[in-house]
Amino acid sequence: SVAATAVVPMVALTFGTGVVQAATFDLIEATIPDIQLALDTGLITSGKLVQQYLNRIEAYDEQGPALNSIIQLNPNALETAKALDLERSQLAARGPLHGIPILLKDNIDTADLPTTAGALILDGSVPPDDAFLTQRLRDQGAIILGKTNLTEFASFVSVTFPNGFSVVGGQTLNPYGPGIFNVSGSSSGSAVAVAANLAPIAIGTETNGSILDPASSNSVVGLKPTVGLISRDGIIPISATQDTAGPITRTVEDAAILLGTLTGIDPNDPATAASAGLFFEDYTQFLNPDGLAGARLGVIRDPFISDFLAEDELLLVDQAFTDLERLGAEIIDVELPNLDELLALDASVLVYEFNTGIEAYLGSLGENAPAATLADIVAFNQANADIAIPFGQEVLAFSLAIGGDLTDPLYLEALERDVRVTATEGVDVLLEEFDLDALLYFDGIAAVSGAQSGYPSISVPAGYTESGQPLGLTFLNSAFTEPQLIELAYAYEQGTLLRVPPASTPAISAQVSVPESGSSKALLVVTLAVAGYQLRPRKLATD
Repeated sequence: SVAATAVVPMVALTFGTGVVQAATFDLIEATIPDIQLALDTGLITSGKLVQQYLNRIEAYDEQGPALNSIIQLNPNALETAKALDLERSQLAARGPLHGIPILLKDNIDTADLPTTAGALILDGSVPPDDAFLTQRLRDQGAIILGKTNLTEFASFVSVTFPNGFSVVGGQTLNPYGPGIFNVSGSSSGSAVAVAANLAPIAIGTETNGSILDPASSNSVVGLKPTVGLISRDGIIPISATQDTAGPITRTVEDAAILLGTLTGIDPNDPATAASAGLFFEDYTQFLNPDGLAGARLGVIRDPFISDFLAEDELLLVDQAFTDLERLGAEIIDVELPNLDELLALDASVLVYEFNTGIEAYLGSLGENAPAATLADIVAFNQANADIAIPFGQEVLAFSLAIGGDLTDPLYLEALERDVRVTATEGVDVLLEEFDLDALLYFDGIAAVSGAQSGYPSISVPAGYTESGQPLGLTFLNSAFTEPQLIELAYAYEQGTLLRVPPASTPAISAQVSVPESGSSKALLVVTLAVAGYQLRPRKLATD
């Protein structure tokens, strides 16, 4: 449930007999419940809230450290916010997302904004309708603040494309070490924007680590759901068997709130049929601060910890294990019987499914589609190579060469192998043999287990190295175990409270002026002092 106690330290209001004490709304680290309480008490409006985020975007995404996490802003965001303020005052809030700004990764369709995947050929391509999840968010009263940068085509152009780089959006930077620390990908912009308090929440997408990795690298919560829990309709695809969208937030509670608004059966995505009877519209019921008491957590130390983490990261791992045990969990060392096969898995399934999936997506764009086939994309990139593919396009070209025949025996063999190695002879075996509540991971290479099995995972901040580089702790379980994962992650988060906002994006001064005492119903009028920053977004989308 949404607990009012979560926001008491931030909002100090005293309504007595004719007395109103001044109060402030602290945008930094504000959660969905924090914002809703401030909106309900009149401490702020959605219009002013959006303006504050736009000011921060101007100050830190465009200027300052120039994080470059946002490809485009929604020019209608302020007007939408004001309309939702009026609706709240005259009727009621639609739900927990009413009046809350949200950013979408720029491979998720929005009928009023281009959806580019960061690719030059899709620059300016406006889809004919919203993605299923976009419409769900609008229906809940969320404000689409803009679209976030990503590793182009969700890391499916070239293996040499830097994490967080796209031709349309440029290079996204990690706010904890701009230009120093890895930003990870492909949902780089979504993770960075939330980490830097440029928006309270965002949506990312994952095929193989693209939510979990940037969440870990940028000290935010990333929830990669079971494939089929959230519709992929209207999302530029890579793999029909591995793709999913998911929440990127600063707290587990916000991830649980956001997840519940996105679930549901969608006839346009047959995979969602598997979630019938297994999804919830409210995952906050699983927020249990004692959720680690008695939990059995499996750890594959070799090679996922011993071989892939640096010495300063290993110190954080040891501390995480100590904290988990202090909170009541038992850490159990386990070994995968098929580890060699897991480490040898390749992307065969992806290169087959991308060919078919991208052409289906292009077909959904109608007569204004900038291309009809993958061959068109490859040819366009080659003709504009100096701009369109500065790091090559061997992954796109390889997928084109392989073709999209999903009856090909080689494809079917690869698909069966992936599920067998990661799920039936991998995660499933460990969970059952050791009676585990979850597996623990710290390094992105382990994401393959959840990715190719379609299983859910959640990453939670686990601290910072001596140099300030973030590290996340990831919990993994079998299909549709989001309730258990949320419970474990919430207990760890609340028992450690390790996340701190990045020093590169501090608060822009804000103050609240309150009318003189005399009425318990006095209005609280927010005035901003933004240190000279004006809203001049470089990447403001046009109508």
